Amino acid sequence: MDYRNREKAYALLREYTENKGLIKHALAVEASMRAYAKYYGEDEDEWGVVGLLHDFDYERYPSVEEHTVVGGAILRDLGYPEHVIEAIAGHADRTGERRKTRLDHALFACDEISGFVTAVALVRPTKSVMDVDVASVKKKLKDKAFAKGVSREDVYQGAEELGRSLDEHIEFVIRALQAAADELELRGVSV
Repeated sequence: MDYRNREKAYALLREYTENKGLIKHALAVEASMRAYAKYYGEDEDEWGVVGLLHDFDYERYPSVEEHTVVGGAILRDLGYPEHVIEAIAGHADRTGERRKTRLDHALFACDEISGFVTAVALVRPTKSVMDVDVASVKKKLKDKAFAKGVSREDVYQGAEELGRSLDEHIEFVIRALQAAADELELRGVSV
């Protein structure tokens, strides 16, 4: 089984996830992860699949005790390698999994900010990620009522773990999501 096969990973995501928002989030994290893989000279297919599958079990198993634990067991049964399962388990601090590799750090860094940039795009009059910039994202980060489910601490820590400034990291993720705007349905509408 080629665990880097995007079609199989997407089918697995769809098997466990019906919520369109969660699917879009997975696609956004995938886009960010692929961009970072290219930037670091890593395997884009592997990093993309990790981004795509990081929350595949969340809709069915959202509790802290089950999320990523059940998914990890499913992935293990399907033949996914341990380093992929560990990266997914470590994408949130609450799991207790220590992040060790660049893949682990990248997934943690891309998760919250990809969702946040998407939220910023969706409140723009055009609903387009093409109209999002670093300043608008940073302004919304300061607004605790906006996308309050997004951990600001994780956003800041993610950039730090990658050794990038917050501005660099936000800009990088914006560009990654802009490149995937059509699939993410974030190209927007004319106003």
